[in-house]
Amino acid sequence: MRWLTGIFLLLLLLLQYALWFGNGGLLRVWQLNQAVEAQRVENVRLKERNDALEAEVRDLKQGLEAIEERARSDLGMIQKGETFFQVIEE
Repeated sequence: MRWLTGIFLLLLLLLQYALWFGNGGLLRVWQLNQAVEAQRVENVRLKERNDALEAEVRDLKQGLEAIEERARSDLGMIQKGETFFQVIEE
């Protein structure tokens, strides 16, 4: 009877090992859930960036104000009749 209890205990331990550490075990499922959540966060960040870029492209295609703003800020351009002032802060 004692050896039967030992066999059952050994089988129980083997099943527990498979449950926790085996292929598709709880540890692997937890790791995959963590990876999925990290990817969701990354996807949200990239979607926000893509939305901002899409809005900027739309503005550049439709409005002259956006083109003028881009020329002023990125290229330092000024219009005729304007005076350029450069302020240097200490």
